[in-house]
Amino acid sequence: MDLQGRSLLKETDLTSDEFLYLLDLASRCRNEKRMGFRRHRLAGRSIALIFEKTSTRTRSAFEVAAHDEGAHVTYLGPDDSQLGRKESVEDTARVLGRMFDGIEYRGYSQQDVEALARYAGVPVWNGLTDTWHPTQMLADMLTMRDHSGKPLSGVSYCYLGDGRNNTANSLLVTGALLGLDTRICAPGELQPATWIVDIAADLAARSGALLTVTADLADAVRGADFVYTDVWLSMGEPQQDWDKRIDLLLPYQVNMAVLAATGNPDVKFMHCLPALHNRRTEIGQRIYDQRGLDGLEVTEEVFESPASVVFDQAENRLHTIKATMVATILPPDELSLPGAP
Repeated sequence: MDLQGRSLLKETDLTSDEFLYLLDLASRCRNEKRMGFRRHRLAGRSIALIFEKTSTRTRSAFEVAAHDEGAHVTYLGPDDSQLGRKESVEDTARVLGRMFDGIEYRGYSQQDVEALARYAGVPVWNGLTDTWHPTQMLADMLTMRDHSGKPLSGVSYCYLGDGRNNTANSLLVTGALLGLDTRICAPGELQPATWIVDIAADLAARSGALLTVTADLADAVRGADFVYTDVWLSMGEPQQDWDKRIDLLLPYQVNMAVLAATGNPDVKFMHCLPALHNRRTEIGQRIYDQRGLDGLEVTEEVFESPASVVFDQAENRLHTIKATMVATILPPDELSLPGAP
C-alpha cells in the first residue's frame, strides 16, 4: 500500500484498509524493536517536531521512532519558533518543508496543522489538536487488537467522561471508520458536537459500525470489551470551573463497580495518559485538598488492576508513530528489507 507523501491530520485521512495496514506495519516495527533490529530506513532524513503543548508520550515516541530509523530530529518548543507570532503558519510551513522530510505538530488549532500540510510539501502528522488525535487512535486500535482476543471489527468499547474533547471525537470517528461497536457516555452538556456525530454516522453507514451516544452509564458499558477514559481537566478549563466539572463528571468515574457493570470478566481499562488516579501529582494533591478525592476520572484500584492496559497502550504510541513516519516518507518497496522479521 502506497502512502508516500501523505499527511495524517485526522482519522478520516485514512481509509479503513489504510488504517489497518498501518496497524500491521506497527506490529512489524514492534517485533523488529523487541528483537533488537534497527532498520535505519529513514537514514539521512530529518524530522521537525513542533510542540505548542507540552508532551511526554508524543514527543518521546516521535523522537525514539525517528532515532530507531536513523533520522535526525529537530525539536521546536513553544518558544523555539516564530510560528503564529512573527511568522504565519503558511510561511513557516514553506520554510520547514524545504529543510525537513516530515513535520509533526502538536498544538491547539486543527486549522494550523492543516495549513502546515497544505504549504509544506512534505508529510505532516497531527500529534494532537483540540479537535483530533489520530496518532493516539492508531495506538489505541493496536492495543485493542492485542488484548481483545477477537477480530478488531468485533470489538466493543465505551468511552466515559468528557465526550466533547479531542480523544472522544477521535474514538467516535475511528470506531465508525473501522466498523466497531463504539459508545460515548457523557453528561448531556458534554456530549460530542453534532457535526462530529454526523461524520461518524456517515462512516458507520458504510462500515456497519454500531454507534451509541448516551448519558446512561449502565447501558453504555454493558458487554464492553474496553472501558476508556481521559482526564477531565485537560482543555484549559480555568481553576474556578473545576468544581463544576468534577460534579458533572464524577458519576462517570471509572471504578471497579463500572468494570463489574460491563458483565465482562475480561474487560480491559484504557487511558491515553496522563491520568489523575492518586495524589502523587501537584494537581492530584490540589484536588484532594479541595475535594477529598484520591483520584478523578479513574480510581487507583482500577488503574493498577490487571484489567489496566494503559502502559501497553502508551508503548504502542512508539510503534504506530514509527509505522506512520516510514509509510508516509518512503515508497512501499523501501519498507521491507531482507531478513525483516
